[in-house]
Amino acid sequence: MSINKDTYTAILNELKGEAVLVAVSKTKPVEDILDLYNLGQRDFGENYVQELVDKQTVLPKDIRWHFIGHLQSNKVKYIAPFVYLIHGVDSFSLLKEINKQAIKNNRVIDCLLQVYIAKEETKFGLDETELQEVMLHSNELKNIQVKGLMGMASFTTDIQKVKEEFHHLNSMYSKFSLANSHLSILSMGMSSDYKTALVEGSNMVRIGSLLFGERNYNK
Repeated sequence: MSINKDTYTAILNELKGEAVLVAVSKTKPVEDILDLYNLGQRDFGENYVQELVDKQTVLPKDIRWHFIGHLQSNKVKYIAPFVYLIHGVDSFSLLKEINKQAIKNNRVIDCLLQVYIAKEETKFGLDETELQEVMLHSNELKNIQVKGLMGMASFTTDIQKVKEEFHHLNSMYSKFSLANSHLSILSMGMSSDYKTALVEGSNMVRIGSLLFGERNYNK
């Protein structure tokens, strides 16, 4: 077994049942996912549409698949039949396409809106004004449900900076939750910063390398 059972158990203990663990399995083989599945894990996250479709086809059907990458509108149709939660929606046009494909599949697809909190050009997301606009118009779309917000902090060793960015996202989440009672998910925190995210109010973390080891991008 390539999965470290002790690490998995330790992370679950830290979450205390108050936050959902999404195991980020991108680039990892089906065998590794099954190892974690057999320990009881059901929420898995993938970044690439084709890889997600391939894995969903052969793995147990009770897995809750999270799409956590940057989703292109022309790829939505491939995951719409089965995806559990789409993280990282960063435009109303993408939300409309998800709604369109959800109608075709007679589903309501749950989504998270991605907020830009890091001071890095490589990160995607909505600013607060855009978030307000998208949240307002999302009520027009009947086959999607905005379940919450997600964000990625700066990739830095400056814990205080990360803490401030997560705190800012939590503040926005609290503000928008007052007007939108269906919001229930604040997704922030990855392998390198999930402990800080939990302190700042995260109730969903995305952890990959701690569970599966470093990724091999040259597969």
